Parts: sequence; C-alpha cells; structure tokens
Amino acid sequence: MALTLYHVTWCPDCEEVRQKLADLHVEYEHVVVPDVRRMRKVVQEVSGQYYVPVLKDGDVVLTETDDILNHLDKTFGQERIAGS
Repeated sequence: MALTLYHVTWCPDCEEVRQKLADLHVEYEHVVVPDVRRMRKVVQEVSGQYYVPVLKDGDVVLTETDDILNHLDKTFGQERIAGS
C-alpha cells in the first residue's frame, strides 16, 4: 500500500501528520508543494482543492487533518498492533 503525503514544511497541521506517520513507523512518499496555494496544481489534481495536508492512500484521498490522523490510527495504529 503506497501512501503519499502532500505538504509544506512550515504548516503545523502537516507537521502533526508527519509526526503521526513517524510515530507509527509508516513509510510514505513526501511531496513538498509550493507555499503559494494557487501554485499547488498537483494537490488540486489529487484532491480538488489547494489546502494541505492531503494524504493519498491508494484510492482514498483525505484532506482534513483530523480525518487523516483518524485514518492513520485505524489503518496503522492499535488495531494493526493488536492483530499482529
């Protein structure tokens, strides 16, 4: 399963998602996008909007930080550990 995170380096929400991925030891592709929203063409193509963070997990595209964090917990967190 390939994860891709579209983000900027200075964004607190993006940092929160990156930290969650690190805490869960999840590998993912980093796509650092331009700071200027209207120049984030790749984000718009993937998600239909220009805001970050955006997480693409297969066919699932998540655009809200809380949704991303919840998805990561459900997919890679306690449930996965318990099932190991």
